[in-house]
Amino acid sequence: MSDQLAPGIVRIPTTRRDNAFLVDAEDGLTLVDVGWANAPRAILRTIAELGRKPSDIKRVVITHAHPDHVQGAYDLRELTGAPFLIHEAERSWLENGRVPGSGRSGAAGRLLDRLPKLHWRPLSADQSLVDGDLVEASGLRVIHTPGHSPGHVVLLHEPSRTLLTGDAVFHRGELGLGPAALAADPALRTGSLARIPRDLRAVGFAHGAALTGRGVDDFRQWLDALEAHRP
Repeated sequence: MSDQLAPGIVRIPTTRRDNAFLVDAEDGLTLVDVGWANAPRAILRTIAELGRKPSDIKRVVITHAHPDHVQGAYDLRELTGAPFLIHEAERSWLENGRVPGSGRSGAAGRLLDRLPKLHWRPLSADQSLVDGDLVEASGLRVIHTPGHSPGHVVLLHEPSRTLLTGDAVFHRGELGLGPAALAADPALRTGSLARIPRDLRAVGFAHGAALTGRGVDDFRQWLDALEAHRP
């Protein structure tokens, strides 16, 4: 069941482990990430529950081109007509329908990416994102956080001071960076997180429960501890 993370932001569980997010603004809805192949079903169900239409999705922002974020993208575009935005470093990944061999640091990750079930139907991006962009009308500021993937971005919803982390941070029981073997360049991850602002009111994760209130303080302290131990 979806829930409101912050004013104007709804979390959509696309599976029991994965989340997408809807951001409401004056011109309509911005969707952050899609999910696996079946995710459009959950996304459109939530939109209907909110009394909205598929055409109310005015854009889709992808935090990075991994299958659990983009496998349902082609079908969602067919259903909504929404344009897709992704960092320029991963535009070719989206268009090629799979993570390239250079996209994982570990052999296990590269082996997984060879499996057809982890590929997706190729999709052309409509717009490239770069660090510092303000996504039109949505209030989302792009923060480039390479490491998990070359073009990974986190998104700061400036009106509500809500951070949407993509896979820069996981929250499966505890905060973490995720398996190094599945990251493109694990050594970059901590430095990228140092770019995240600390004045936050809520944090939404692609994988795991959101944080508000005291949980945001815990998140801030975790970031500070990572920074303190960075080489």
